[in-house]
Amino acid sequence: MSEVLPVRRAAPQVWSVGALCHAIADALDARFNPVRVAGEISGFVRAASGHCYFSLKDSSGQLRCAMFKRAASGLAFVPREGQRVEVSGRLGVYEPRGELQLVVEAMAEAGEGNLYEQFVLLKALLQAEGLFEPERKKPLPKRVRGIGVVTSLGAAALHDVVSALQRRVPHIPVLIAPASVQGANAATELAQALQSLYAMAAPYDGLDLGTGNGGSVAGSAIVPIDVILLVRGGGAMEDLWSFNDETLARVLAKSPVPVITGIGHETDFTIADFVADLRAPTPTAAAELCAMPLAQLLEAVGHTQSRLQTAVLRKLDRESQRLDQVSSRAGRPVALVNRLQLRLAAVGQRMVYAPAQHLQAQQTHLLASQAALRNAAHQSAERQRSRLAQLSVRHGALDPQLVLGRGYAWLQDDTGRPLTATAHMRTGQIVQARLSDGTADMQVRSVQRRRY
Repeated sequence: MSEVLPVRRAAPQVWSVGALCHAIADALDARFNPVRVAGEISGFVRAASGHCYFSLKDSSGQLRCAMFKRAASGLAFVPREGQRVEVSGRLGVYEPRGELQLVVEAMAEAGEGNLYEQFVLLKALLQAEGLFEPERKKPLPKRVRGIGVVTSLGAAALHDVVSALQRRVPHIPVLIAPASVQGANAATELAQALQSLYAMAAPYDGLDLGTGNGGSVAGSAIVPIDVILLVRGGGAMEDLWSFNDETLARVLAKSPVPVITGIGHETDFTIADFVADLRAPTPTAAAELCAMPLAQLLEAVGHTQSRLQTAVLRKLDRESQRLDQVSSRAGRPVALVNRLQLRLAAVGQRMVYAPAQHLQAQQTHLLASQAALRNAAHQSAERQRSRLAQLSVRHGALDPQLVLGRGYAWLQDDTGRPLTATAHMRTGQIVQARLSDGTADMQVRSVQRRRY
């Protein structure tokens, strides 16, 4: 009888805690990731670092989640307790605590998943191309000569912007380029409106002597646009979707002047906001950012004038004291002192009024330059018209019909080829002669060539 030996089982592998957590994380990654989950937000906390921590729960379970600052900065809404959302990310294990954790890479309000996914994908594409980089953002000009506004003529945002501009900068002309801000064609209209303002954009070239008209301008080609406002009132994600268009984003990136967006409310973010040079939380805030208020500008001018006058008076005081000292050393020559005092007073007057006189001279020079430019343009047009008339006369003189009217004829064979030499003709050939009032078919009786 054979002996039955007991079965020896292999001892289980002994894991370190960290290695086991790492192995579980690898298994989760291979089995589930990437993963998309829907649920309610619970215990949402935004840390000082910008990272967000919360749980997703439903009636049968709960999952710990973390959303790091890079992903959280792209949220188009503010998550709130109990809100239903859809998130996408990667499951893993937070090894220091051995806890299951979902690292969220994108989040959308429930029902907006498809739109939000498109938003995230386009945002990532344009960000990779550098359209959001701070280095390409243009600074706002210190002095604005003209403001362009792109929005719907029926939008409440237009009333808010115009009211703010009239209150703060009534001296600056405003050009409105109307476009739809919602609907299938809105993105195209917005891009076209922006491009129409780009054609009027002009780099700031120094002192602006324009008087301004203090109101809205429609279709004026004399307003130099220094800043553009792209504005719209609040709404749902679908209402603001035209501002998430890729073509519109690329048109914004090519703007020759700074563009300020004021789209929706403070919590609304669109692709246009990321591409623009500056984002304002509301349309009214966008209007307030684009130009220094008139009162503040006048205050700055007054402060500069006061400093200049103070400096002039101090200079006069020092020179007067110096004159007194010289007069004392010279034995007080009264006549010389009087002359010097009069001369000093005259110099002081010139120093006080010199800035205003210089400004007046610059204005006069500018007006003269404008007149000269208009005259030069008129003279150039006259020269071009005269040259065109001469060319028309010369062209008319070359009209073959005029030659036929003087008794000449145009000969051609039966194929329509012109006959210009006797070498092309033969006896008995049928030819056609074109005269001034018609044609005649003729037969060649003989050919006589010129002998040289």
